[in-house]
Amino acid sequence: MSAQIGYIRVSTVEQNTARQLLNLKLDKVFTDKCSGKDTNRPALIQLIEFVREGDIIHCHDISRMARSTEDLLRLVKEFTAKNITLKFHKENLTFDGTDNSMQQLLLSILGSIYEFERAMILERQREGIAIAKAKGKYKGKRINQQLHNQIRELYTQGLNKTQIAKQLGCVRATVYKALSSN
Repeated sequence: MSAQIGYIRVSTVEQNTARQLLNLKLDKVFTDKCSGKDTNRPALIQLIEFVREGDIIHCHDISRMARSTEDLLRLVKEFTAKNITLKFHKENLTFDGTDNSMQQLLLSILGSIYEFERAMILERQREGIAIAKAKGKYKGKRINQQLHNQIRELYTQGLNKTQIAKQLGCVRATVYKALSSN
């Protein structure tokens, strides 16, 4: 019996996932709250490991699965090669391994459009930051002083940088930054 599996992705933890796959009866849902710039996403990796032949993966739209045309085409090919069906609801496209030239064309075109859209967002963001810096209004990301203090304290207690990052649930780059601003 095939499982109905949902994959949901939003770009930030603040964004709401409720509108995606609304009113679908799913056996399991995998949710990522991070960029779709690559396939190194925890829930996507879990999904790939979890799905089995005959399962159906439901995804709100193509851009939720991948923002890179190359990644998108590879994922669809990997799933369909394992006899796993992939349904993109917004575009009303289903990929089940059947050779359909029109669907492949649409997948490539729409994937390219979403990839271009992401590139444009990043370009506008860089332009906005450059303007704000020129006006002296951009100071970069705010430093979490409390976290930096905890990092320095743990370092003085003899913990190494990796241990500190694990204990505080932050990346090592944050640990290095906190210790260098000492």
